[in-house]
Amino acid sequence: MKLHLKIWRQKGPTDQGQFENHTIDGIIPDMSFLEMMDVLNVKLASEGKQTIAFDHDCREGICGSCSMMINGRAHGPTRGTTCQTYMRNFRDGQTIVIEPWRAMAFPVMCDLVVDRSSFDRIQQAGGYVSVNVGGAPDGNSVPVSKVNADLAMDAAQCIGCGACVAACKNASAMLFVAAKVGHLGLLPQGEAEARDRVKKMVSRMDAEGFGNCTNHYECEAVCPKEISADFISKMNRDYLGATVFPKPM
Repeated sequence: MKLHLKIWRQKGPTDQGQFENHTIDGIIPDMSFLEMMDVLNVKLASEGKQTIAFDHDCREGICGSCSMMINGRAHGPTRGTTCQTYMRNFRDGQTIVIEPWRAMAFPVMCDLVVDRSSFDRIQQAGGYVSVNVGGAPDGNSVPVSKVNADLAMDAAQCIGCGACVAACKNASAMLFVAAKVGHLGLLPQGEAEARDRVKKMVSRMDAEGFGNCTNHYECEAVCPKEISADFISKMNRDYLGATVFPKPM
């Protein structure tokens, strides 16, 4: 395959940045998108040019670090992470536009690399979970309904990639925060701090500069772990309850 790449280049957070055009040949359809980027970087290095910076780690769709906007869609044309997007999803001779996440709370550090430490600060604002230390408790000592257990597992799948923010026209982080609030709030172990947790995490999200949710569901559409926007509704109910009734009745 021969591809024409239009890639965002930016030396640092304060630089202007611009698109740079590259043509690359010999791409195998079964290559992942990141392997294609590796081939391009080898080509640039052999020509004595500066390689393109991009985030990656596990390359197995687990870590969430491979953040790229590909032809205007977070992570590319398929619903998954960039590292699990394969070149067979593109046509021979196609032009592919590659950009970093675009959000005020995700400043561009270099080329396709953005600073997502705002997500870390939101999670840190949630604080701790009160659990008894010591030996492992019996598996059935704290009853959890299957419905809540399944929902908690669904929410816990969030890998914090930021695709929900990148896809949202308001750069909202509601789906990410709702998933982090939800997977603890649905379990007995997370109930003790549930009210404080949702207020602190939502407050931190607002302080980081993320936008508001206007229910367009772009976040749900691009989430590689298919986390439902229903968790946003639950978080809103939890936040309202925590605001009106700060302490359990």
